[in-house]
Amino acid sequence: MAIKKYKPVTPGQRYKEISDFKDVSDVKPEKTLLRTKKKSGGRNNSGRMTVRYLGGGHKRRYRIIDFKRDKDNIPATVKSIEYDPNRSSRIALVVYEDGEKRYIIAPDKLVAGARILSGDSVAPEIGNALPLQNIPLGTDIHNIELKPGQGGMLARSAGTYGTLTSRDGKYAIIKLPSGESRMVLVTCRATIGMVSNSDHGLEKSGKAGRLRWLGRRPRTRGVAMNPVDHPMGGGEGRASGGHPRSRAGIPAKGYKTRPRKKHSNKYIVEKRKSKKK
Repeated sequence: MAIKKYKPVTPGQRYKEISDFKDVSDVKPEKTLLRTKKKSGGRNNSGRMTVRYLGGGHKRRYRIIDFKRDKDNIPATVKSIEYDPNRSSRIALVVYEDGEKRYIIAPDKLVAGARILSGDSVAPEIGNALPLQNIPLGTDIHNIELKPGQGGMLARSAGTYGTLTSRDGKYAIIKLPSGESRMVLVTCRATIGMVSNSDHGLEKSGKAGRLRWLGRRPRTRGVAMNPVDHPMGGGEGRASGGHPRSRAGIPAKGYKTRPRKKHSNKYIVEKRKSKKK
């Protein structure tokens, strides 16, 4: 895929840079795999706003995604590569030889007509899903399970992937997109390849209206509020607001919020990279 730039014919197109969608098949979504999706607008069951800056947006239908890839040793053919409004990556509609249809996260370089397979002893090729114990070291993987049979939880968004670096007993060590190295059971499954739509991070909406279509309302900066509304509010003139922090007073930009005694800390071999200031 590639990023498409527009001539500045209108103000909204002056900075607009979005996907050209050439990798997406010209088909309608599979009806049997669609479900209705209700929007809350940031309100709870009492009707009170609990999450700010949400609301509106275009109506969506949820696509049921097969994160488990548990239909073993039955070949499937990729029928189409489709756009999913609920995620940044593309999805692929696959049809198994017995006639069943499923959506999967589409890896990069997977095209319509390709054949994929799931199982313990399948070849480590693009789109195939198999246990970590059977994947060659140094392979790029995505849709990685944390518990056997749970379904993929890691590396599912556009352009992400983990790298299988080593194996030690019943654990495999995977370097994740964040830079963190983590131990995962070798019986967990992963899919070969990198997630599609890697240029998603280069897109620019071009105008505020496009974010409204996505259901995002205007966000008020903390420094523009009064002291009663935000820790960074108030002051004479355009005050800096002091140390960056959230509305609840939790510091930002370097303050660690991960619990020290979290049970999964023992599986982390190397912590993720800290952001450069």
